[in-house]
This record gives sequence, structure tokens and C-alpha cells, in this order.
Amino acid sequence: MTASTETPKVVALHGTKPMSTTPQTRGMERRPGIDRDSAGAKRIWMGHVTCLPNELGPPHHHGEAETAAYVLSGHIRVYFGDDFKEYVDAGPGDYLFVPPHLPHIEGNVTDEPAEAVLTRSPDNIVVNLGE
Repeated sequence: MTASTETPKVVALHGTKPMSTTPQTRGMERRPGIDRDSAGAKRIWMGHVTCLPNELGPPHHHGEAETAAYVLSGHIRVYFGDDFKEYVDAGPGDYLFVPPHLPHIEGNVTDEPAEAVLTRSPDNIVVNLGE
């Protein structure tokens, strides 16, 4: 077994990468900040998400990934449970947590866009379940 000769370093990134560089679902525009490509991260994905007004995404889950979000502005709703009848709402200053493998639908039921900082570990896994 050979030891890595690469010295770990701190990385500062300015801005996010294009939406096309990470998995998406309708209604949420995910832009990566920290990931494997940008920072060499091996077990975390972090980015900025914009939730479009009056838009809900399709049912999906995030595989083995845990998801945490901090809402910067607007309001985000996450439906889950049997037939997606349960939901939670989060607004500015609120945190959201979505466990691994939990089917859900997220979106914005207001007339104003919402923004959040989103993290996933080990990566930005998106498994769309169909409409």
C-alpha cells in the first residue's frame, strides 16, 4: 500500500458552478458550490438552490444521501409520507432535514422565489420516481 503524497489544502471557491453540472428536479435550480470536481470533496455536496414560485417538483428521493438545507429567503414546502399527504414548511432562518431514501416532493407554493443553502452527504444523489 502506498501513501498519498498529496498534501491536503483549504479551498476557497467564488460563486457556484452551472446547474448542468449536477442532477436536477423540476422546480428547483441546484447550483453546486462544493463537490468532488470543485474542491475535491469526497463525502459532501454543498450548493445554492432556487425554488421557483408556484412550482412543485416530481416525487424523488436521494438514495443513501442525507440532505440538510438552510432557507435564506422565501418559503419551501416538503411533502412526504403516504401519498405525500404530510408536509413541513420552512422559511428564512429555518433548517430542513430529509433522511436517506425518503420519497418526497419539494417546492414553493408562494408567488415569490425561495433560496436555500443545500448540503448532501455523501453526494448530490437524485433518484426521480416519475410524475
